[in-house]
Amino acid sequence: MSDARRGGRAGARGGTILARFLAYEVASWTALAVASRALWTFAPFVVAALALYTTIPLLLFVRWRGWPFYPGALFRLLVVRVLLYTQLILPFAAGGAVIGMLLGLAFGRALLLGFSVGAAIVAGTGIVLLAGYFGSRRLVVREVEARVRGLPAAFDGLRIAQISDLHVGPHTPRRFLSRVADAVKRAAPDIIAVTGDVVDDRAEDVPWYAAAFAGLDAPLGVYVIPGNHDIYAGWDAVSRSLRQRTDATILVNDSRLVERRGARLAIVGTGDPAAGDHRIKAPNESAAPDVDRALARVPASTTVVAFAHNPALWPGLAERGVALTLSGHTHWGQFALPRLGWSLASPFLEHAMGAHRAGDALLYINPGTGYWGIPFRLGAFPEITIVTLRSADEASLEIGKPLAA
Repeated sequence: MSDARRGGRAGARGGTILARFLAYEVASWTALAVASRALWTFAPFVVAALALYTTIPLLLFVRWRGWPFYPGALFRLLVVRVLLYTQLILPFAAGGAVIGMLLGLAFGRALLLGFSVGAAIVAGTGIVLLAGYFGSRRLVVREVEARVRGLPAAFDGLRIAQISDLHVGPHTPRRFLSRVADAVKRAAPDIIAVTGDVVDDRAEDVPWYAAAFAGLDAPLGVYVIPGNHDIYAGWDAVSRSLRQRTDATILVNDSRLVERRGARLAIVGTGDPAAGDHRIKAPNESAAPDVDRALARVPASTTVVAFAHNPALWPGLAERGVALTLSGHTHWGQFALPRLGWSLASPFLEHAMGAHRAGDALLYINPGTGYWGIPFRLGAFPEITIVTLRSADEASLEIGKPLAA
């Protein structure tokens, strides 16, 4: 099939999707506008204004495939966040309003019941979102003991501090980032691992990350790997800025050997699958995952600890004998029931949260230290993971309870 024909079909599909989305938006906002007349005669105009305020920026974002300018803190808070909140609530509120109006027809109170049901849903959703907002500020530290088969005795007790999915931007509270940095410093780890999604989609966000974390240091190094959002932001620009503004080691399909009392441990960092996805705006093949290249310089029989943002890479790493992999990416769906081993990400991902083992290979998935989209976390609180390596005859992970940072 020619590129022109393929592009034409993609454009036609895009046009169909856009038409369906606009029909959904018009129908949803119309339902809310009609039901709102029960409150006030001019309420439908307020609803219409809110519809325009939150829908037009979304359409422009899709049209531009991103913002053609750098979105500052106020824009992200007053436009992007309002857009996300309203689009999240819209289908539930509109659906409730329609059901309420249909039920109210039998009693001659269609508008009143429609407005009441819609308002109740908005209020209930608002309470949940408020709880999630406070949850996104509840920074925790979790101790994880990784019992590694064949770990050299010199590395027994080595501590790795993992932070992940910070999604830093000008909208991220400086106080929260300071709390993260201070908690990592108090833990006094031997290694610090930043396992991807450093920034929130823009290379210009790197200075905000550097302002908070450039001072982090550890005896055996600070390591940063790319996540999918770092790829979306333009990995070449992101990595260049990280190197200019921090002393961290950027590991992309590469390794470093660290030594203690004559023993060696390999630290490996992978690329991210998003880098090879040509559907995104700026694919970067050099940052796509390559397990063979990542392990190429690791001497035989060396214990390997890998940092891989996407846990989908773990099976390939496990097959190559990597003892421990630390990942992020899933956020645990930002809503989880840890005691049940379930998260909002679980229906979509094979490895969505917590600890996993395959033979002698171990995986821990950090729920993220920041958030993406809206500040919302319930049951999957922002986490700094402190992983302690232990030499053992059998591989296993012992997960501690999250404690307030």
